Amino acid sequence: MVCAGIDAGSRSIKVVLLEPGTARVLGSGQTDQGVRQEALAQELYQQVLGEAGLSDRRADSVIATGYGRNLIGFADTTVTEITCHARGVCHSVPGAKTVVEVGGQDSKLMRLNGSGQVRDFSMNDRCAAGTGRFLEVVAARLGVPLEELGALAAQSNAPAIISSTCVVFAETEIIGLLASGARPADIVAGVLRSIATRVGAMAGRNVEDPVLFTGGVALVPGMAASLQEILGRPVQIAPEPQMTGALGAALIAAQR
Repeated sequence: MVCAGIDAGSRSIKVVLLEPGTARVLGSGQTDQGVRQEALAQELYQQVLGEAGLSDRRADSVIATGYGRNLIGFADTTVTEITCHARGVCHSVPGAKTVVEVGGQDSKLMRLNGSGQVRDFSMNDRCAAGTGRFLEVVAARLGVPLEELGALAAQSNAPAIISSTCVVFAETEIIGLLASGARPADIVAGVLRSIATRVGAMAGRNVEDPVLFTGGVALVPGMAASLQEILGRPVQIAPEPQMTGALGAALIAAQR
């Protein structure tokens, strides 16, 4: 048997294939999101099946999650990304109590019980200032490749203060900082701290260890350190953090 999890996120689509009995990952892949969400997901799904030597198979159970989950018509059912990220994290790191997920268009903080189930969660989906989209805007404004933002932030000794809660106003604030002579490194470091501060506001004082960081933004160097400083707790990046939602969906598909 083969089970599949499809995470149709706001910025990319991820697929994980799983062997139900052993929970062994048979294959995985991701591609950029686009207007043809279902077609892109289907193409990636077939590609991952082929790379796993299963091109003549269809998964016995397919679960979709993420921002565009309801557009994946070939999935058997859908599950929220909150449930899937919690499940994926706890599979990789049993005992996780707090999960921070920062994606392209929203950020979430989940509190788990001892069994890996979600006790409660907070979510920022009203403004992109606390998400990966903010980093894309900053990279474009500074003319720096997105993957180099972390290295640039590491050069800062005095992170700029980014106080705006809206990404549009924050971009205007960044333009003003550049005009006043602020260093790009300080601006990027300030942006990382700003995103971490928004997560900290969702968390309040109720943060339990271990804290796992997931989502594509977890791959940005320096982001985990900023979160750690704001939360006052060690922050561990989940294994393959951009694939956690798809992994969780595949695990739930295997269970069903």
